Amino acid sequence: MEPYIAKHDASLEHYTDERCHILESWNDPRDPDVAIARARVEPGVTTARHVLEVDERYVITSGRGRVEVEGLDATDVEAGDVVVIPSGRSQRIANTGEVDLVFLCVCTPRFEQRHYHDVDNSR
Repeated sequence: MEPYIAKHDASLEHYTDERCHILESWNDPRDPDVAIARARVEPGVTTARHVLEVDERYVITSGRGRVEVEGLDATDVEAGDVVVIPSGRSQRIANTGEVDLVFLCVCTPRFEQRHYHDVDNSR
């Protein structure tokens, strides 16, 4: 791979059926090993329970929440915390604060929509 800078473009953020706002920072077929997106969950919102067919990490950058990952007790999270979610585990996160909960989603290998599966049909 050649050196590259992916410029931030906030206008590409979009709202998903998962009940959060997503901005894909890096998801390029030339780099099949990783994808990075910024997720933003509004106060009082809980995302839809879902499963991914890729390993994912949430890197909490601001706000507060409560994350549920299959195999772990529900846990409060805040800026600086990292949540490791192995492929095939159900997950969701609730914003328990008064400002947006923002976190990076780092997926390995690269995320594609076909890797996403809604668990509770809450869409």
